Amino acid sequence: MSSCFTDLAQQYIGGEWRPGTGSWDIIDFNPYDGEKLASITIATVDEVDDAYRAAARAQPAWAQTNPYTRREFFEKVLRLVEEREREITEMIIAELGGTHMKARFEIHLAKEFLREAAQLALRCDGRLLPSPVDGKENRLYRLPVGVVGVISPFNFPFLLSVKPVASALALGNAVVLKPHQDTPITGGTLIAKLFEDAGLAPGLLNVVLTDIAEIGDAFIEHPVPKVISFTGSDKVGRHIATVCAAQLKRSVLELGGNSALVVLDDADIDYAVDAAVFSRYVDQGQVCMAANRVLVDRSVSEEFTEKFVAKVRTLKTGDPRDPQTVIGPVINSLQANAISAAIDQAVAEGATVLVRGGANDNLVEPSVLTDVPSGSSLLHKEIFGPVALLVPFEGEEDAVRIVNDTPYGLSGAVHTADVERGVAFAKRIDTGMFHVNDGTIHDEPLVPFGGEKNSGIGRLNGETTLDAFTTLKWISVQHRRSDFPF
Repeated sequence: MSSCFTDLAQQYIGGEWRPGTGSWDIIDFNPYDGEKLASITIATVDEVDDAYRAAARAQPAWAQTNPYTRREFFEKVLRLVEEREREITEMIIAELGGTHMKARFEIHLAKEFLREAAQLALRCDGRLLPSPVDGKENRLYRLPVGVVGVISPFNFPFLLSVKPVASALALGNAVVLKPHQDTPITGGTLIAKLFEDAGLAPGLLNVVLTDIAEIGDAFIEHPVPKVISFTGSDKVGRHIATVCAAQLKRSVLELGGNSALVVLDDADIDYAVDAAVFSRYVDQGQVCMAANRVLVDRSVSEEFTEKFVAKVRTLKTGDPRDPQTVIGPVINSLQANAISAAIDQAVAEGATVLVRGGANDNLVEPSVLTDVPSGSSLLHKEIFGPVALLVPFEGEEDAVRIVNDTPYGLSGAVHTADVERGVAFAKRIDTGMFHVNDGTIHDEPLVPFGGEKNSGIGRLNGETTLDAFTTLKWISVQHRRSDFPF
């Protein structure tokens, strides 16, 4: 397994595998047992420039490539992922502590988005628009923006790199990818290797493994990329948006969330419990759409709480290589310490602890809290870990108020026996996505994905991907002689 990482522990620029020239290394660790997977000399500002310049040189020819040829390329990538799925699974487990279930979920979605990329290559169609001027023909062309910079996160690094990279390439762009420093291989060079083996021309996809401590804002300030696609925290997202705005550069930002799963008084309690436990604890709670808050109508809160706590106690925490493990390690000690601090804060503020999971290095067992004071900051921010906050409410109006009382607006869910009641409830929630009688965690290739408020700007998936990674150009043709006033 270690050879899989060491072989890919290089920069990939202009179709060449090469070491970085920085003065220090990124050490890639297994978050479960601390095993050193690889040592990577970081890329400098010069390598970032090389990557963008390589992308700019390669992109024009790619944009002229027949869309059916681009479709065929993504079909090849898909076949490679299917052939190497076991290896990719093992790499996800080793590098980010994902469980077998999580790895299957991530790879399944990545394959779905590769299928969508193959179709997306054929959707860059134009339009003819009428004109009030006699003899004029208005043509509207949809063209690639050129070069896209992609910054991906650590929690679903394979999926959340594949999705924007494949979409941007399918539409005729070139890409420079900077994965998170905790997942440089599964979020970065693994994808470069797959695309290279599928026959992608040099320069169309470049991967730089680096850190802002070395390059500062060079990745987003560089003049070549026309769009920066970022998935991560709202704090970093705000900074990226500010830098891009100063350069009149487009940013597509998928940021954090503080989603709520709401259980109304007529819900199927057993089903709602299953949905809530999955929505809170999958991937150790390190999911932007995770149900940080579980709101339960007070009339059914006793039954729900009892069943929820009982199910949480069955979740096995441990070695992610064990197929029975549900909760593996969080990504690093900083994250583990932040989770413990959040629980301590809640207790200090008067919260009731229903389940207090222990912590051993990066292994953090699940916790369940209730009676968190309404003024607590924990109810308004994202807890990126296996901690559920149970919040009782008195009727729908109270539930709507509590759900919306957060600066975030990404996802959510409501459970009720009356589907239309659920839809009416969902319409009142300030989020980009909301689900009736399901969990809070969903991503589908054709459905716009994104949030409101501090949860981001823009959307990806389906038709909205066209808006993210292409631009519109108006070309008019005058078939008759125009009359000019002078």
